[in-house]
This record gives sequence, C-alpha cells and structure tokens, in this order.
Amino acid sequence: MRLLVRFLGFLFAAGTVVFLVGVAATAGLIWHFSKDLPDYSQLQDYEPPVMTRVHASDGALLGEYSKERRLYLPIQAVPKLVINAFLAAEDKNFYEHGGIDYSGMARAAVLYAQNYGSNRRPQGASTITQQVAKNFLLTNEVSFSRKIKEALLAMRIERAYSKDKILELYLNEIYLGLGAYGVAAASLVYFDKSVNELTVAEAAYLAAMPKAPGALHPVRNHDRAVERRNYVIDRLLENGWIKQADADKARKDPLIVTSRTNGAHIFAGEYFAEEVRRDIFERYGEKKLYEGGLSVHTTLDPKIQIEARKTMVAGLVTYDEAQGWRGALSKLDITGDWGVRLADLKSLSDVAPWRMAVVLETSDQSARIGFQPGRELGGAVAKERQTGIVTLDGVRWAKAASGPAKGKTPNAVSQVLSPGDIIYADPLIGKDGNPVDGQYRLRQLPEVSGAMVVMDPWTGRVLAMVGGFSFDQSQFNRATQAYRQPGSSFKPIVYSSALDNGYTPSTVVVDAPIEIDQGQGAGVWRPENYSAGKYQGPTTLRNALRLSLNTVTVRLAQDIGMPLIGEYAKRFGVYDELPNYLSYALGAGETTVMRMVTAYSMFDNGGRRVKPTLIDRIQDRYGHTIFKHDARECRGCDAPGGWKNQPEPQLVDRREQVLDPMTAYQITSMMEGVVQAGTATVVKEVGKPIAGKTGTTNDQKDAWFVGFSPDIVVGIYMGYDKPRNLGRTATGGHLAAPIARDFLKLALADKPAVPFKVPAGIKLIRVDSKTGMRAGPGDSGRTILEAFKPGTAPPDNYSVIGVADADGRLQQPSPDADRSLFRPGTGGLY
Repeated sequence: MRLLVRFLGFLFAAGTVVFLVGVAATAGLIWHFSKDLPDYSQLQDYEPPVMTRVHASDGALLGEYSKERRLYLPIQAVPKLVINAFLAAEDKNFYEHGGIDYSGMARAAVLYAQNYGSNRRPQGASTITQQVAKNFLLTNEVSFSRKIKEALLAMRIERAYSKDKILELYLNEIYLGLGAYGVAAASLVYFDKSVNELTVAEAAYLAAMPKAPGALHPVRNHDRAVERRNYVIDRLLENGWIKQADADKARKDPLIVTSRTNGAHIFAGEYFAEEVRRDIFERYGEKKLYEGGLSVHTTLDPKIQIEARKTMVAGLVTYDEAQGWRGALSKLDITGDWGVRLADLKSLSDVAPWRMAVVLETSDQSARIGFQPGRELGGAVAKERQTGIVTLDGVRWAKAASGPAKGKTPNAVSQVLSPGDIIYADPLIGKDGNPVDGQYRLRQLPEVSGAMVVMDPWTGRVLAMVGGFSFDQSQFNRATQAYRQPGSSFKPIVYSSALDNGYTPSTVVVDAPIEIDQGQGAGVWRPENYSAGKYQGPTTLRNALRLSLNTVTVRLAQDIGMPLIGEYAKRFGVYDELPNYLSYALGAGETTVMRMVTAYSMFDNGGRRVKPTLIDRIQDRYGHTIFKHDARECRGCDAPGGWKNQPEPQLVDRREQVLDPMTAYQITSMMEGVVQAGTATVVKEVGKPIAGKTGTTNDQKDAWFVGFSPDIVVGIYMGYDKPRNLGRTATGGHLAAPIARDFLKLALADKPAVPFKVPAGIKLIRVDSKTGMRAGPGDSGRTILEAFKPGTAPPDNYSVIGVADADGRLQQPSPDADRSLFRPGTGGLY
C-alpha cells in the first residue's frame, strides 16, 4: 500500500513537472513567435486597392481602371445569402469561436498524418479570422511557423475587432479568380450582377472559389466547379440557411457566367474613356488611378456620343469607298476547320456591326463567307460556324483602286473576291431600310482618318469625342493629340479681331491679286483664292468670310497687324504663340479639333472664356468631392430649413470676357451667312439656326468644319494620318460639312429652332448685301439686316481697304514696315 502511494506520488510529481515544462515550452514558443508578429492594428485603417470607376453623365458605367478589380462593400451592404454561403464554405462556426477552430485543427492534423510522405499539400484548418491574418499580414508560405503566427494573430485580431469587421475585411480582400478581388467585383465579373441580385447557385459558386480559384474555372474545370458549388449548397441546407426547395433548384441550375468587359462599357466611348484615364493619371498619379477607388462623373452624353461616332465613321467610309477597293486584308488557308485559324487573327472589336470573315467560295453572282467565331471564357474557339452570302449588290461600290480595271464598276463578285480572302462585312440593307436576311455587304477599313468633338458652349463640357475610325485599331486620339492646319476655319479669329477693334461687317476690302515681297531673297508670295483667277473686287467682310476669300483676309491681316491677331488666337486658346507671318492668318499654323471647338464655343456663348473638360466631378472612396469643374459661385443654393420665400439662388460667373458680346454676335451672324449662302450651304439642310466655317488646307491635305447652334458646338477634321492630298474637290464644304450636317440633324432633331440671342446694344440696320452701305427705299432686292455696335453704322461712301494707287497697282506696305509681318511661311491656304 505504501509503495502504491509512493508510486502515485511519483507519477503526480512527474506529471506536474511535465505539465510545467510543457507550459514553459508553450510559453517560450508563443514568446518566440510573438516577437516578430506584424502590427495587426493597421487593419483598423486599412484601405485596400479599389478600382476607379468612370461614369457617363447619365450614370451609365463608362470604364473601370484597376490593378486588382475590387469594389469595397461595408458588411451592412452584403446580403445575408452571400455571407451565409461563405460561412458554409469556409467557417460555419465563425461567430462562435475566438479565432481558432480547434475541432477543425484536429481534423487537419489527422489528415496530415494520413497523407504524410505523399507530397500532398496539407489541408488547412484556417478560420476566416486566420485567413484575414494571412492575407493582410503574412505570406502564403506552407510551414508550421507561419500557421503558429497565423493562430496567434487571429486571437489578437478577435480581441481587437468585432466579428462583422473581420468578416467585412475578408469578403472584400479575398481573391476569387478572373482578376476579381472581393465579392462585389466577383459578382460583376462572373455574372454581371450586383451582390443583391445573386441567386443561391451563384452565391454558392463564389463562396466555393477561395479554396482554389484556378482549379474551379467555370469553363476549363466546369464539372469540378459545379461539384464544389453543390457542396456549398449542401452545407447551406445542412446549416438551415436555405430551404430544401431552394437547394434542389440551385443544384439543377447550370453554371453559366456572363463575362464582363475590361474596356469601355459604352459603345463608341473608347477614345473618351482613355482621355479621362490620362487626365486622372496626370492629376493624381498611377496609384490613385488604379488603387484609389475614385468615382469619376464625366460629361459624356451616351446618345450624342453614339450619334457622333455613327456620322463620323459614315463620313470616313463614304470617302474611302469612293477611292476604290484596295483588296483583301490577307489570305487564309480554308482547307479543314477554317474557323480555328480565323479565330486566331486579330479583328477590331469596336466596329460592330462589321465582322471579320473569310471568303469560302465565289461565283459571278455571290460569294459565300464564313464569319470569325468567338471564344469561350476559357479561350477555346466556339464550335458554331456562321456563314453568309455577299451578293453583287454588296460589292457594287468596289471599283478597283489601281491596275488596268481602275475606276470600273465590277459586274461579277468574283472580280472582287476570291477564296481565302480575309475581309470585313456587315448586313446588306435593302431598299426598305431593313437588313436583307443572310446577305452581306463588303466593307473596307478606311485609310483616311479624322476626329470630331461636341461641346456645350456655356460650360466647356465635352459631350462627345471621336478620335478616329477605331480605338482598337489606333489609340492615337486625333481630337486632342493630332495637330493639323485648320485652314480657313481659323478666319473667324482674324475677323473677330478686326470687329473687336473698330471694323464692322460692312467694312469693304478689295478682293484682287496681291503680291507680297517676303524680303531677304525669299521671293514674292502671291496668295490666291480657292477659285484661282476669280476675284470679287471690293467686298464686305461679311461676304469675304462667307466666300472664304484669301486675298481679303491677307489684306485685313496687313491692316490690323499680325501681332493683334496673334493676341486673339492666344486668348481663344487656338495657339499658344502665333508667328507674325501673314500666312498664319489663313490657318497655316497647327492646332487641334479640341482647341478649335473651344474657341468657337466662345463665339457661341457671347465671348466668355470656357475651359474644356471631360470631367464634371471626382469623388474619393469615401464620397468626398475632390474635384469639380464648375467653379461658379451659387449664392443662396444652401437653404437650411427649406424654402422660406427667400430670393432665388444666383449663379455668379466670374469667368473672363475674352471677346465683346456684341463682337461675338457679329461674327456669329457672319458665320450664319457661311451656312446660308457660303461654303457650308450643305449644313443648311439641318433646318435650324447654325453658324460655322469650313476650312481646307494647302494641297487639300485637311478638310474642316466647325459650327454651332445656340447650345451645341461641333468640330470635325478629315485627313490622312500622314498628310497627303485628299483629292481635287476635297474641301471642308464637301467632306467635313456633310458629316456635321448629318450629326446636327440627329442631335437637334427634338430641339426647337431657337435663333441666336441678340445682345443688348446691338443695332440691326438694313444694308445692301453687296456694298455694305445703308439700303435705300428701292434696294429691297438684295438687302440684309446687319449688326452694328453703338457708335458704328453702315458707311455713307464707298471706302475700300487695299485699293489701287494712281498707277493701277495695289498698295503695298511702306518700305520701312517690318517685313517679317508679311512673310508667308507655308504659302496660301483657303
């Protein structure tokens, strides 16, 4: 008995020693691993990388920019279904444990022992809290030391933060495949839905992803993905979080994903979205753009943007097709499965309804074509092969651009196409205006390019922008990056400079040949009108602008001086510095469509400075406004307590007045004449008050039109990226103005015909449209109402600038004049 007691005492002592040693060892282990633990308090102020989202003016999503596609949702905004799905898949006891699930650890230990030496990755027993510790504070290293640190951090995190906060961090940080981080982004990427719209099956699939996103790809690993999804559904049912009927239905639901694009989300908005991206990058830098979670509200009007894109592309294609068919893009071997080889070719994604196709067989009357098949989410080529017929009507336009048959209309499809040709085609439109079933029209990617900008003249808000034929083909934005000669579309700047300094629309300048000695052996410059050899003689400024007379503009520039014109060009933002050469009065300098449209906006709004903008407002991730374009003060807009019969709010506009409002109206009225009876008469078909000016550069390298109604300004240029002659009759009136006409017809279709507002102080006096002098009682045949400022009036006698001297020679600058002012530089433009 005594021996037994002594033995038990020995065992107790030994056990106590072992226990104490174990406790000491455990404490030492905890102390050892606790020394280098990261500071978990940073989770309190954690700001995950969040994508920047760009919206159109109507709220539609225009684009998203990120390195990690993530939208941060507070836990209160995450539906209970989604939360339960992730708890069922990852940690059903999350709200009960203190950061470590000991039963789960025991199961993992047993499996580890069973699989020891098999090279299988150990099964984790991590709780959601442990995953937060690993994802935010540790690495993915597979080791016992990392697991110990993870457990220690989990317990500390549990003591410091609420369960909801921990779950919020987890649901927003976790990677769920296809570049999506967090449940909000994954819901959009996989199903193009917000989290509130997810079904049981969809929520279960997302909850299945954290274990192995790559191994559960919805296409490449479809069966495994469905199996794991159904496992999560079963756990939801087992935990009582869904009903049996819901589980049965969810298991039967097919796993179908709706892939969400990474590019611009509004068709035709690619150039606009990229310009906004560049703007944000320049303002805030790369990190803020791709990780800052900015909400960008842009000025883009989707309806106007689509109309602008449609008319600009139609204008480019119409011109290009008139130059003839240049041949197929390339050749393709059509033996066997041509679809796989065709799918590998790069096609333009933003030219719908055009589609790339290969010619399969041809005859005199038609050609059978096969369209490029799409690719599934996993990258596999779709099995379906769609074909169509290109008829003779679909190739009538395709006259040969070169060779013996140049300019001849084809009378057989086989003259244009042959088997293996890679082409573009779109549905053939019948005489009734509807697509002809199964029939297609041959298309050709235009070589010519151009740009269009549409702006609100009162605010500078850019409503639409077309930077070329296809953003997918070329990301070079010709609206903002292409510097081209504006030609005669610059003349309104010259004429407004004169009108602002004592001249009137009835001022008469002689239109006749002129010679200017350039000095220093540079020879004589003889600028000519577009109709060479035809001159009007003494001409009013109104008629000179209407007919775009070069010799009148040069004489006017001589009279007022190039330095003054340069000052106005700088005021309007057309040029930063304008050289003092007379040829620059004819638009020989280089500028952009954006700058020209901004300048014309100041004519339209009564001479107020406007700064062009693509962005209305930018908010940070917390909703605070960090940029607002409209800087006008609104007095009385803040009305605490509601309406109490106080005065109406007033907008205080402190923007600079760059041009006298009366001058702005005079030049607008003169440009209305350009549309009504000048070089832009095609625009008259719009049927609304429109003012504008055409422009054509030397050798017909660029064709321009910039014009406006009282509430919208549009500017267009057309030309080759490497400038070359557009053709003998390629003027702004023939190429650019018809595009503007087609656009304005659409944009103003539901707008009333509002006339331009006449500013206070302007006198409208009836004058002779030919001489500019006051009209008499019997002159009703050719009289117009002309706008005059106070203190000015129609001339009483016929005074002409640039008259001939006694010997019949046109007056020249005096010998001591600064000859640099008359040096033409690049020659005459019209």
